[in-house]
Amino acid sequence: MIKEFLKGFGVSSSLLTKLKQTENGIMLNGSFAKAIEQIKTGDVLQISIESKGHMPEPSDMQIDILYEDEDILVVNKPPFMPVHESRNHRGDTLSNAVSAYMKEDTAFRAVFRLDRDTSGAVLIAKHELAASKLAGKIKKDYYAVVNGKIENSGTIDLPIKRLGESIIKRCVDADGERAVTHYEPVRIINGKTLLKINLETGRTHQIRVHFSHLGNPLVGDSLYGGADDLINRQALHCKDIYFIHPVTQKEMHISCPFPADFEKLI
Repeated sequence: MIKEFLKGFGVSSSLLTKLKQTENGIMLNGSFAKAIEQIKTGDVLQISIESKGHMPEPSDMQIDILYEDEDILVVNKPPFMPVHESRNHRGDTLSNAVSAYMKEDTAFRAVFRLDRDTSGAVLIAKHELAASKLAGKIKKDYYAVVNGKIENSGTIDLPIKRLGESIIKRCVDADGERAVTHYEPVRIINGKTLLKINLETGRTHQIRVHFSHLGNPLVGDSLYGGADDLINRQALHCKDIYFIHPVTQKEMHISCPFPADFEKLI
């Protein structure tokens, strides 16, 4: 059945509903088809993906493109730039910069987000199918510089929750949501450690909270006890992302160079 085939391909239930409501949204061998029709080997199935949506106000800010094709865009987000607009950030976010760059009547679909002061690769889906197929399926290699010497690889499995009435700050707490962080030391530099980090879960401030809890806060992280004159933000960078391309099905690896302040630190 077409419906099962499309769901197996990665089409979400909400997108499938839109296809059924779109004129010629689903075409089988050149003719309109219903989702309940059967499909067999050799058939040609086409779907019409609407890319329209709301983009934030464009802002003419330079962005560093790491990769682009018809379906996805990968950009190098600099530190101090939020990904999305908020009450305190209008016109100065990655979404505003991408809006100006793409110049298309589409939505801003960042597949994942980075904290404002975290730098690195951000993957943006250009249409709903790409967003649906990529959600939760990106492997990310983060690099962080933490205070103290960490000589062995390990895993932190500690729950995280909001700290009291704070809107921003998080903490390790037994009543929190499960959070799992895997890490391995790359090298030790003047009493600090460069770590490669992979997340099994994606809690807010997870890396920062976990290492602060261990007594090894990220260098420069004033919110979690790591303030340092060497860098004026948390030393955290998303360097490598790995994923299966949502359309071509090719294995993708996009690498993002360290920014100048991080490079100087290591």
